[in-house]
Amino acid sequence: MTVDRRTVLRTTVKLAALASAGGLLTACGDTGRRRADPGSFAVRPGPVDPSGTVDPAWPAGEGPASPAPTASARPADGPVPEGAAARAAASAPPVPPVLPPLAPGTPVEVAYGPRTGRNVALTFHGSGDPALATALLETAEKRGVGLTVMVVGSWLDQQPQMARRILDGGHELGNHTQNHQNISAMAPDRARDEIAQCAERLQRLTGSIGRWFRPSAAQYATPMVREQARAVGYEHVLAFDVDPRDYADPTAAELQRRVLASVRGGSVVALHLGHRCTVDALPGILDGLARAGLAPVTASRLCA
Repeated sequence: MTVDRRTVLRTTVKLAALASAGGLLTACGDTGRRRADPGSFAVRPGPVDPSGTVDPAWPAGEGPASPAPTASARPADGPVPEGAAARAAASAPPVPPVLPPLAPGTPVEVAYGPRTGRNVALTFHGSGDPALATALLETAEKRGVGLTVMVVGSWLDQQPQMARRILDGGHELGNHTQNHQNISAMAPDRARDEIAQCAERLQRLTGSIGRWFRPSAAQYATPMVREQARAVGYEHVLAFDVDPRDYADPTAAELQRRVLASVRGGSVVALHLGHRCTVDALPGILDGLARAGLAPVTASRLCA
């Protein structure tokens, strides 16, 4: 039995149209209302709905591109436009990362994980030279290590490609405000705007605002800052218990010493992407953690 080529093409177009409209499932899943993971909230000015679901509305002008015309909008016997599949894929909203569920009782603000475990989280302020950032990510990836990058929104404005680069390497992204100013000293509405602007960029570039928010210029969040973060969609704040001050550019050997002298099971270490000393120190830090029987994981994995 032979099949007319135009029939095959028309069928392909119809399937693509159904998929873009949600008519086909690429994997098993509940098609009804689902409780949203904190990492997949849309940016919203109001609190989370008590039902646990979130209105998926986008801010005005920031929604995904309109879907491609369906097969019925094209001439019945017309050819499939060349490159249509590639254009449709490019215009589709990004697929958000899948995060492990957090353990019951995870506090609103996390400064460290279970002390009885052997996992630790290496977290990074996300800004600086993208070449240094990429070198550091590659070092971690060669060791099979997942990092947590608390990204600054203004950096994503300059280096938007880094958002997907970080996620595609198996790492985790969080929100570290838009401009990295002293958020604790801001008025509530301004603090909320700082959080929401960075969240919008994460949503647009990755399909998710991320699970974690970390205050800028502070180790811990004030009650006001926690309230504003929750209003944007962040149920958890990520603090830290180890600060080796790599932003002061010590030698790589000194930075390794500071980290390894302070870290223990459950620690959350605060580091920075844009410093040469951090890139140079990371292999030795990873070796030292291994010798101590400690395993670096993402913040979500630490609290899972």
